[in-house]
Amino acid sequence: MPETSQPASTDEEIQASWVGEAPQLNSTVTLAEYDPEWPELYRREAERIRGVLGDRVVLLEHVGSTSVPGLAAKPVIDILLEVPDSDDENAYLPALEAAGYRLIIREPDWEKHRLFKGPDTNINLHVHSPGNGQTERFLLFRDRMRTHPAELARYLGKKRELAARTWRYIQNYADAKGEVIEEILGRARAAQYDSFSAAYAKHAATSAANALYDRPAIAGLAGDVAGKRVLDVGCAAGHLSALLAGRGADVLGLDVSEGLISLARKEFGDVARFEQADVTEPLSLEDGSIDVITASLVLHYLADWGPALAEFRRVLRPGGALVFSVHHPGEDWHWFDRENYFELELLDDEFELGEHRQQVRFYRRPLSWTFGAVRDAGFTVDRLEEPMPVDEVDEADPRMAGLLRTKPRFLYFRCLAGGE
Repeated sequence: MPETSQPASTDEEIQASWVGEAPQLNSTVTLAEYDPEWPELYRREAERIRGVLGDRVVLLEHVGSTSVPGLAAKPVIDILLEVPDSDDENAYLPALEAAGYRLIIREPDWEKHRLFKGPDTNINLHVHSPGNGQTERFLLFRDRMRTHPAELARYLGKKRELAARTWRYIQNYADAKGEVIEEILGRARAAQYDSFSAAYAKHAATSAANALYDRPAIAGLAGDVAGKRVLDVGCAAGHLSALLAGRGADVLGLDVSEGLISLARKEFGDVARFEQADVTEPLSLEDGSIDVITASLVLHYLADWGPALAEFRRVLRPGGALVFSVHHPGEDWHWFDRENYFELELLDDEFELGEHRQQVRFYRRPLSWTFGAVRDAGFTVDRLEEPMPVDEVDEADPRMAGLLRTKPRFLYFRCLAGGE
């Protein structure tokens, strides 16, 4: 699977990636206000590139800040080009160089990335192969910026803050924007559930991993919830919320996807309440108002658990329980063939929802990181579980039954909020 995020670069890595000497900035970054001429500059370059490469162009898009109306940017036109194989430089590099383009960065070990400068316009021409992890990121982020003014304002504010600092290399500035970009991409991807919410709801209702493994394990760790106030974070289409409500809990389900919340209300609105909310933002709940929080397969979508865990701790009563499941760190490290178990990495995966295949991304991290995060947020780990599926799985899905009983899949925590 391709990686989709690039860790912050060291000086040595920056120098190694450049064809020649990497220029030093040693200054602040100058941002220009949005210029309506930028799209026209892209169109001119796109026409020239297509003329040079012809059918070797698989995809060509205007990306980056200059592609977003109203967004201040370095006045450099970012262009995304896919060719059949960007490692096969002989197939495209001579033609581009003959037209005046200049290769300045070569990163074959990171998404087969090459970067060219233009013959007469200040551009960054990013070259990748099909199936890379960057195309989706570029386009999703661009489209999110174009359609969500609040996200644009948030990103612009961060850009201005960072641009005022002094950076040795321009890449250092780009790396520093990574955190806010990942936050925005996370919300954009969550919103994508709206496009396949019905397929996901149908899948989650009956799949062995959800119905006969994850939900029973979460409910078991939640314990006796009769008469308790339960917050079901990342409730999706409401199946876990309904299960807990059926055991006597007063349940509020939260999810960032409007489509999933709509389905949850339609199917289970008579037994539980459902609201759209982003758990990376402050929750509209009073301090100490919740007895149990459940978070089924949610937290591994967040790079930083700090804000969410702080809110969970705030709204839980002293002694209240946080019960959550995440991808098993040993399984992710093995399954995705990662070299360093101890890294925090953003990975690609796919959901198979019947005939629908949906690309998703989540973070893998070592087990020690998880313990540290819950401890720092004021929780103690009461139980750590690697559960078995319920017996019904043998008849419902024998193949999955064998996998769930012999290979780690998810990891389960019951954590208790400290007293005042």
